Amino acid sequence: MESQIHKIHQQLMNKEITCTQLVQERLDLLKSNTNNTVNSLLDTLALELAAKVDAKIANGQEIGLLEGIPFGIKDVYMVQGTYTTASSDLLKKYKSSYTATAIQKLFDAGAIPLVKENCDSFGHGSSSENTIFGAVKNAINPDLVGGGSSGGSAVNVAKDYTVFSIGGDTGGSVRQPAGYNNIYGLKPTYGRISRYGLMAYASSTDCVGPIAKSIEDIRIVLNVMSGKDIKDQTTYQSETILEDNILNADEIKTIGYFKNFIENDAIDAQVKSDFLASIEKIKAKGIEVKELDFFESDTLVSTYYTLAMAETASNLSRLDGTNYGARIEGDNLKDTYSITRSENFSEETKRRIVGGNQVLSQGFSDEIYLKGLNLRDQISDNFEKDFKEVDIILSPVTPNSPPKIGDSLSDPLAMYLSDAYTVGFSLGQLPTLTVPQGTETGLQITAAKNNDELVLKFANFLKDTI
Repeated sequence: MESQIHKIHQQLMNKEITCTQLVQERLDLLKSNTNNTVNSLLDTLALELAAKVDAKIANGQEIGLLEGIPFGIKDVYMVQGTYTTASSDLLKKYKSSYTATAIQKLFDAGAIPLVKENCDSFGHGSSSENTIFGAVKNAINPDLVGGGSSGGSAVNVAKDYTVFSIGGDTGGSVRQPAGYNNIYGLKPTYGRISRYGLMAYASSTDCVGPIAKSIEDIRIVLNVMSGKDIKDQTTYQSETILEDNILNADEIKTIGYFKNFIENDAIDAQVKSDFLASIEKIKAKGIEVKELDFFESDTLVSTYYTLAMAETASNLSRLDGTNYGARIEGDNLKDTYSITRSENFSEETKRRIVGGNQVLSQGFSDEIYLKGLNLRDQISDNFEKDFKEVDIILSPVTPNSPPKIGDSLSDPLAMYLSDAYTVGFSLGQLPTLTVPQGTETGLQITAAKNNDELVLKFANFLKDTI
């Protein structure tokens, strides 16, 4: 798939289309779409910005590469003056007073926001069914889930409603829906992109991530959003990734895969067969492949959810209807807090808050939470060891095919286990990219910390290999 950003940029500069036409066409598609991807349209703002781009072109001025390119925003990002609901009852009427740093950088580059996109409430889910706006429907088969929690973002890109979308990835929430909808989705190295203005789920693993139909479009958007931000102390200054740099993967000599991901009962037979076939094609290109040892899926999922639930319980404690949100009055202040949170949080969100408070409580924190932190350190140490032996780790994105709408809601444990192949890389804070090749739900490419460029290089290599 060629770069949609480059293609549209040339069409605008050559006056083959106007920006207003482009934006209106995409808005019309979003309005009439049956995949349930829209929480709110930003049509007035989008058309105002499109008119400004058209005026610049009419005056013979140059426009930037992203200027006039329509994109979508997962509804967990602050955009000043817009509804930012997190797909929840609590915030369904909340309007942002400021704009997230990553989104502001895209605005500054001239990209045009079209839509706040449907997602699992507060990022809590792997199917985009935990939302007050109704389940997102898969772009390929509407009977299946769109994936989560950035399901609306992935489906919009897959259906060409947006050129790219910005999701949020905590434990796989960009990579898994990208796999379910046969497109690219990147979780960059933790700290490469500012989290300021992204509603916090689990602060130690939350990442801003682009979703697009080509590696080049991922690269362009990643570069624009990256960089140090004084409002987020976890950020760092990163090198710009040049287009020419990702076209040559000669430096990649050895890749690895976790044999326990492939040799267990949880993986679908077809996913396993397709993954091993992909490995053989890579070997045929002269790249050495090593089997690696890793933690069992149950350990990874348990560690991730222990820490993620603890962090979300802490982060969501601020939402009590006092400063913002839909307040429900009780007989006294304590009752007001209790009723507001009980009525306005979804069952899945309440499950995670209760679980998080449990593992942080006296008598349990030493036994559970501190053990989770210790395991996360062991997981990071394991990655350091592995990346001394291999350049890239390749894995399936999910152990199974996308479930039917409704199945995940009836079995939360199965939903958690669907994250088995993504959460480990989140705990390691590593750059990892879903590519729409190799298995029904794609392949996941991971490199060492701060090596996002190598991930994109290998993705280009795979494009011509599998």
